[in-house]
Amino acid sequence: MQTQIAPRDFTPGAGLPGDRRARIAARQAFVELKLTYLQALQDVGGADWLRGQVRSAEEPVDLWLLRAPVFAALEGADGERRSRRQLLRRGLDSMFPDLEPVSAFAAF
Repeated sequence: MQTQIAPRDFTPGAGLPGDRRARIAARQAFVELKLTYLQALQDVGGADWLRGQVRSAEEPVDLWLLRAPVFAALEGADGERRSRRQLLRRGLDSMFPDLEPVSAFAAF
């Protein structure tokens, strides 16, 4: 008895219209997060290398891996740096919402 295997379609752009819209939305979210990183690093001294890494990022995970060095570059108690860290956290939360720590509080 032979098992038939369904052919796979590797044609770029193939798929249902909903798939295409989902890919476009994911790409737009990635670009927005990239712009958020660049906005947070704007005018930060010594962050040229980080800005270059953000510009060359090709996937959301690339930005995720840069979060620690970017937060380190944004260290400081002044209000401007704090607001940039908050901006970056909101951007990361929008792209990676399931990565929030589990809370002890539960909804009833």
